[in-house]
Amino acid sequence: MSQNYKDTLNLPRTDFPMKANLSQREPEILKTWEETRVYEQIQKARVGKELFVLHDGPPLANGDVHMGTALNKILKDFVVKSQSMLGKRAPYVPGWDCHGLPIEYKVVKESRGLSPLEVRRKSEAFARKYIDLQRTQFKRLGVLGDWENPYLTMNPQYEAVILRVFAEFVDKGLVYQSQKPVFWSTGAQTALAEAEVEYQERDDTAVFVKFPITTGELAGKASIAIWTTTPWTLPANLAIAVDPDEVYVVQEFQRAGEGSSAQSEILVLADKLVPQFSSATKLDPTGEPLQTFPGRQLEGVRAHHPFLDREAIVMAADFVTMDTGTGAVHIAPGHGEDDYNLGRARKLPILSPVDDHGRLTDEAQVPHLTGKYVFDANKDIVELLRERGNLLAAQTFHHSYPYCWRSKTPIIFRNVEQFFISIDRLRDKALQTIHEQVRWVPAWGENRIAGTVESRPDWVISRQRSWGVPLPVFYSVEGKAILDANAIRRLADLVAQHGSNIWFELNDEELAQKVGLPAGTTKRNDTIDVWIDSGVSHEAVVKERMGVEQADMYLEATDQHRGWFQSSLMTSVALNERAPYKVCVTHGFVVDVDGKKISKSSTYDKPMDAGHFVNRYGADLVRLWASSINYTDDVPFSEEIFTRLGDTYRRIRNTLRILLGNLYDYPAADRLHEEAPGSPPPATATLVDRWILERLDEVVTECRAAYEAFEYHKVYHMINQFCAVDLSSLYIDITKDRMYCDAPDSGRRRGTQAVMHEIFGALCRLLAPITVFTADEAWRHADGGASVHLQEFPQTQNRGREAIQTVDELLKLRAVIGQAIEQARQEKLIGNALEAAVVLKSNSDVTTKVSREELEEFFILSDLTVEQGKDAAAGVTKTAFDRCSRCWRHRATVGQSASHPELCDRCDEVVSNTATMEGRAPASP
Repeated sequence: MSQNYKDTLNLPRTDFPMKANLSQREPEILKTWEETRVYEQIQKARVGKELFVLHDGPPLANGDVHMGTALNKILKDFVVKSQSMLGKRAPYVPGWDCHGLPIEYKVVKESRGLSPLEVRRKSEAFARKYIDLQRTQFKRLGVLGDWENPYLTMNPQYEAVILRVFAEFVDKGLVYQSQKPVFWSTGAQTALAEAEVEYQERDDTAVFVKFPITTGELAGKASIAIWTTTPWTLPANLAIAVDPDEVYVVQEFQRAGEGSSAQSEILVLADKLVPQFSSATKLDPTGEPLQTFPGRQLEGVRAHHPFLDREAIVMAADFVTMDTGTGAVHIAPGHGEDDYNLGRARKLPILSPVDDHGRLTDEAQVPHLTGKYVFDANKDIVELLRERGNLLAAQTFHHSYPYCWRSKTPIIFRNVEQFFISIDRLRDKALQTIHEQVRWVPAWGENRIAGTVESRPDWVISRQRSWGVPLPVFYSVEGKAILDANAIRRLADLVAQHGSNIWFELNDEELAQKVGLPAGTTKRNDTIDVWIDSGVSHEAVVKERMGVEQADMYLEATDQHRGWFQSSLMTSVALNERAPYKVCVTHGFVVDVDGKKISKSSTYDKPMDAGHFVNRYGADLVRLWASSINYTDDVPFSEEIFTRLGDTYRRIRNTLRILLGNLYDYPAADRLHEEAPGSPPPATATLVDRWILERLDEVVTECRAAYEAFEYHKVYHMINQFCAVDLSSLYIDITKDRMYCDAPDSGRRRGTQAVMHEIFGALCRLLAPITVFTADEAWRHADGGASVHLQEFPQTQNRGREAIQTVDELLKLRAVIGQAIEQARQEKLIGNALEAAVVLKSNSDVTTKVSREELEEFFILSDLTVEQGKDAAAGVTKTAFDRCSRCWRHRATVGQSASHPELCDRCDEVVSNTATMEGRAPASP
């Protein structure tokens, strides 16, 4: 009966668990990081190194961290950790955007009738609650940073910077007051910046309306046809715009019908839009046009308003398009930017008969509609047009319409008195900066932000809200606005000491006295646009706190080309005539597998909080997801994706575990942190050892390059491939025999352990920025010393590719042998490859350069004969040799040992020497 030799094998041993239990184990590791102050250790270890500053764009403190925010924070952590491991000093100061409409809206919704000061106090408490909550959630994601000292836009020192920057804008003449149409949220009763607007698909009533001509040769004979998707703005109509260079016609139209339902009209409209107009209204042109002329010929013609007792004047304008409608545009200067500019240029009144809540006022001159919400009034306007006989047609029009990002109500363009920053003064310099000073990742970001800057109107910076930094505008006894930079700076000093509530706590007289303005000066309660708050963080944080003039990187989602990227750029250009960042990285939105965008404000009905996925799968799997995708595109996620990623994670973890298990008795296994990276291979290194080290060199080179280029998906795919194929399927499998069956301290086994030791250390470090918890856990199991996050990436050793080229040839032959083995197995000639006697006809000279012993090991065979031939082929028969009971290889030497006849010579020697060592008496003291 054969003896059981299992106890004589060098089987892997490790207490690094196969089952990750990330949701339980990660909090323990996180606690160790906090107790040992790992972030502070990293900063101390990098003192004197080149500085790399990623400036954190502040999330809003108003809810749990969802997957979109988690992706953003994880990507930033990839940057910071990888830059640190590339040998730089990379501090990370997290921050929060604390003021603004989203927070105030929730507070006011919960408690009606609050004074401005009460709103502010409740809003601050609300923000601090979610700062603490989000901070815990970000830390749970494995993000390291100065969490005890974040920057908060509501801190008095930060608020003071906002005001001092505002004073600079005033000094430079960039701030002005004007009454003109702005985005107005009827739900929140405030003006909005462009970045606070989102677009939704909706159906509206569009109308074709006739304005009877009252002057010139067409007076009383024809009407001008207009088209609008906002009938509620018709009470504010004062003019009609046409394209001066387009051809317009006077055309008779008829609509078929019986008796009184038949309709005949003589209308003026653009020639090229006649077919479209006819199709939409069912009014068919009759005969040839009565007249044809360029649009400029209509300049100065007047037409009667369709239901009010006044006239509209026709004006030529370059913004009229021929995409849809009639080529004659209804102009309401109080309700549109183009309308306003044309009205100002032609000295028209700026009529805007709508109140803060979006209700028509008496100025509309339609008494029965006074107090009616404008969108509800559309049907009444249509009916009024029909009654007056001026409705040509009404239709349902599907289009994209602006909505308030917080109240989710449709926005109107409304003429109100506000304060603005002149973008025209900054535009050219901003565009020059975009094209000449900044590296955009991906490259399309350059054109995207340039396009938004080119078309951006002046920046409306006043808000009719309470929760924010006060708009530092005072008013004289006569009610005239006072923009005094020195007074604003004195206010900033007060705010730095007492906080911005002082604006609301002091009365007008007290505040005027403290800032040095005359008695009788008053203030109002408007606040500054929050995009100024976060936009000046390059001054408050990068410059004042971190001590550098420019951040190395900003990294945010693609919507920030209209938001923080742009507000930061504009404020920096205004202050310093340069960009606030050297590199600007854009990532896509998180979407479900159907491409639906997911955000805190969306109606997505599946779990989207990051905590759900962290608790279920572990933070490292969420981070692995973030690394697995090309983040410059929209980023899909689903439960199914996480399930598939689990396989990748287990493969990587199991690779680390096998390496650790094989290093259990390696003499240097406790010196990972001391060993110089990339030590030369031991003299006993075989071909496969040299090959895996050359492959490791390639992996290190490509991973370092990918980390430097912020291409984390390349790191993911490179390491996954290395673990799955090079290590698991090849190297670990090929060397299993020597690792398990050679003598523990044999040169060949120790050489392989040296290689595995280097691979393990390199893998832990290359994985550290991505699987932060797992890499650190494995590192500590190898007694690598302090946290792996204190380490730097391994260096490329330039080992060449000689072994890789040799192994590539052997892999081709291995495939030939594999096919022959499989056929022999199917024919029942053999049970497994170790029972095969293989005759290999090799068409490569590499088989003449590699020993038979190494070839048998590489092909995992017992009995190999190699012959050179023109074409590669393999023949298989069953070996005549007996099987060794210890290594399971069939060897000619099995049966030759008197003491262990069931063993081959190698195993006999190992077992005999082990028995001798165990039986030796201990040495005398």
